[in-house]
Amino acid sequence: MENLKNTHPGCLYYHFWGSLLRSNFDDPEYQNDFAIWTSHNLHYSKISQQLSLIDSNVFNDLEDLRIEVIEIIEQRLYALEYVPWVKTGQEFHFIRSQIVIFNTGVSFSDPIHFPDMIPNMSLGSIFYHFIDSRRRTPENKNDFSIWLACFGEKHTGLSEGLDKIDPYFTTLKELRREIQSFCTNYFNGGIQWGAYLNNILMW
Repeated sequence: MENLKNTHPGCLYYHFWGSLLRSNFDDPEYQNDFAIWTSHNLHYSKISQQLSLIDSNVFNDLEDLRIEVIEIIEQRLYALEYVPWVKTGQEFHFIRSQIVIFNTGVSFSDPIHFPDMIPNMSLGSIFYHFIDSRRRTPENKNDFSIWLACFGEKHTGLSEGLDKIDPYFTTLKELRREIQSFCTNYFNGGIQWGAYLNNILMW
């Protein structure tokens, strides 16, 4: 908890989103590294479950996310008779990562080609354009929706639908499929987000 108060915000970003980019998904039951560590190393399921329920996607500011994590830990510490600890070698290590971007040479100018392009996008591209963009853009939106705004109100339904897809409680492969499915349905029948969601629930 004390280290969380001072650690670089980039560490928070990595430990909440980095698992999506790692080749092995550590634990599908838990969505962030803090929850995984408290479960596997501290063997403290109550705090693991609480930390796992945090949807970092709703925090536009990493400092607000920091406060949320610290408050959960504080509440749990105050309820304990003793502070749990781990053996040497099992400590939590804060990690920062650096995103390296490069031009893939692939582009398209008409949104109608969007559904055909998505399946060929790398998972790294999905992460960068749909997840990382929410942290680095003033609009706190994905790059796709920001680009679609250039066409005025023509594709408002598509943009709004993409904005409502929560990328956190999923994998990048599933996220790519969900984006592609929504875009395909949108262009095939002009389907809006509400109707798309109803179709999912019915299915």
